Amino acid sequence: MPSSTDHPLPHQANALKVACPCGAVHLHISGEPLAQFYCHCDDCQAAHSAAYVAESVYPASTVLVAQGAPRPHVVRTTPRLSCTSCGTRLFAEIAAGDGLRGVNAYLLPPGAFQPQFHIHCQHAVLPVMDDLPHYRGFPAAFGGTDERVEW
Repeated sequence: MPSSTDHPLPHQANALKVACPCGAVHLHISGEPLAQFYCHCDDCQAAHSAAYVAESVYPASTVLVAQGAPRPHVVRTTPRLSCTSCGTRLFAEIAAGDGLRGVNAYLLPPGAFQPQFHIHCQHAVLPVMDDLPHYRGFPAAFGGTDERVEW
């Protein structure tokens, strides 16, 4: 689990430094995301008390805690880390893809989140009407079937 002993990577042109709203925890993210999407799974719904969550997925080694000590917890199945002061969800350790971290995309600077699709739409609370693909589970590129839902 990451802790305050993690250290930021050396300065990189494409590195992001993000923080929770209260500023107690800072993350250093290097490199480009592997995928950016909206997740409608029942685990994300329970953990975030939201209908769906904006996620930006990176290799775990590129998302480091630069300041603070986030609290690890599991609501249903996915290990997540949150700020101990304000409770903001910072990132999830994605079990389906070992070595991946799903960063809460609402923490990213404006324009950094460019969603590509929706996943786990079989759990959607309500239809989301946009121009992105809506996968019942996962797209084939992430081990799914490419089955889509049509609202």
